Amino acid sequence: MKAHDGMYIDGAWRPAAGRDTIEVVNPADEQVIGHVPAGTAEDVDAAVRAARTAFPGWAATPPAERAARLTALRDALAARKDEIAETVTAELGAPLAFSQAVHAGVPVLVAGSYSELAATYAFEEKVGNSTVYQEPVGVVGAITPWNYPLHQIVAKVAPALAAGCTVVLKPAEDTPLTAQLFAEAVAEAGVPAGVFNLVTGLGPVAGQALAEHPDVDMVSFTGSTAVGRRIGASAGAAVKRVALELGGKSANVILPSADLAKAVNVGVANVMSNSGQTCSAWTRMLVPAERYDEAVELAAAAAAKYGDRIGPVVNAGQRDRVRGYIEKGLAEGARLVAGGAEPPREQGYFVSPTVFADVTGEMAIAQEEIFGPVLSILRYEDEEDALRIANGTVYGLAGAVWAGEESEAVAFARRLDTGQVDINGGRFNPLAPFGGYKQSGVGRELGAHGLSEYLQTKSLQF
Repeated sequence: MKAHDGMYIDGAWRPAAGRDTIEVVNPADEQVIGHVPAGTAEDVDAAVRAARTAFPGWAATPPAERAARLTALRDALAARKDEIAETVTAELGAPLAFSQAVHAGVPVLVAGSYSELAATYAFEEKVGNSTVYQEPVGVVGAITPWNYPLHQIVAKVAPALAAGCTVVLKPAEDTPLTAQLFAEAVAEAGVPAGVFNLVTGLGPVAGQALAEHPDVDMVSFTGSTAVGRRIGASAGAAVKRVALELGGKSANVILPSADLAKAVNVGVANVMSNSGQTCSAWTRMLVPAERYDEAVELAAAAAAKYGDRIGPVVNAGQRDRVRGYIEKGLAEGARLVAGGAEPPREQGYFVSPTVFADVTGEMAIAQEEIFGPVLSILRYEDEEDALRIANGTVYGLAGAVWAGEESEAVAFARRLDTGQVDINGGRFNPLAPFGGYKQSGVGRELGAHGLSEYLQTKSLQF
């Protein structure tokens, strides 16, 4: 894979304003695989000016033509699936099969969904004696994380383009090569110059400059709740639109009537997927007291199968953070039944698939987002106790409920303070809105709800 040594601004690769670069490291073997420019406020300003200049023309482009460009983008991403998967595996460490199916495959589905929505969405409607128009917000600053590098880019950029917005993207510094491949696909798709722009760089420099730029009309950010708060505060001072997809500590609630073995095995797989680096992962498994020991035994056995099947976490800092939480869980009195803090390999940023039993709701490992392959199993006495535990964190991003009857699971799920719940292992739906309650964020991504985030409403009365 070849890294570009410039920024994609106004339809071309241009030299960066400064000379500093960022090393891209393969977390599996700790080898440097490339360098990208460390963008500055000057680079961000150039990208925003290009996006601002391109905005009137793109906003006026008929939705059918915007849809055609998104269809071409979907096809360009599909044609690059193998290269994308290999790049994600190299810079994130995900196993190649997972990169092919999820990291490269899902963004194609999402891009395709927005090509269809751009062509069919009701940008205009009659309401009594009024005509109501849905118009693009303007220039969008998109700041994306490293855990699903292409999916998070497409989930922001595709709806923004469908809405008629122009975009400046600042991707995570750990996974910039995937973002450069996306920029190549945008160019190949014939998206006009300035409509999409890419600036690589560090969050406190390029990210902050983008979020605070006065000509950015909206900031869409996915990442930690702490950073989301700062972006929200800055945007609030400027009365700027924000969409924030933040942290999670999702509960996997197994009701007494559920198929316990299936619920536990699927739950463990969910936590270990992407090496636990998923904001919506069901990292708290809630089990009825009378079946608790059985569930712990099943979970420990399931986790043991993932020892050589998951990749590393993204970098040394993340590895140390996860190991620190494992040590904290032990210090707080949780019982380790699988894995542990000791590194499973001498080289690479690997963490053992870890399961804790005897976890109580006030422990740090039950309250704080770890972002690694660590599962906490909590017991509950009755349904009300399960609800109290499930809703007992500051987060509300996702979750799961298992029961013998679907109606029983739905009734419980409706009482959860969370934005998305899977019922008895429900499948991922790229058209369903994704986003959180409480400190898990503001706004929604995916589907029509995701498109509406990039629109503002105007009514004309006759």
